[in-house]
Amino acid sequence: MRARIYQPSRTAMSSGTAKTNKWVLEFAPAAAREVDPLMGWTSSTDTQSQVRLQFATKEDAVEYASEHGIEAQVQDPNRRKPNIRAGGYGENFATDRRGAWTH
Repeated sequence: MRARIYQPSRTAMSSGTAKTNKWVLEFAPAAAREVDPLMGWTSSTDTQSQVRLQFATKEDAVEYASEHGIEAQVQDPNRRKPNIRAGGYGENFATDRRGAWTH
């Protein structure tokens, strides 16, 4: 069994960092997906690809994989620099604004 250990990134629809502090062990698909000829649904006989295990730390996930004989590939997250301005959104409407505000 092959698996991937990673820390999920934030969703594209939010600027928050919720659900990004856990580490996930996710199994790689062992069999190809098939299309049902009658309904057109995609299906697979591989149930391991549906399993996602969450861990508090990367070390816990690696230890679990080694104890259970799982060949795991660890992907470290790409950290982004904090991009928070001092004034934030309220600075756009401040009375002591440096430049003229236009539409």
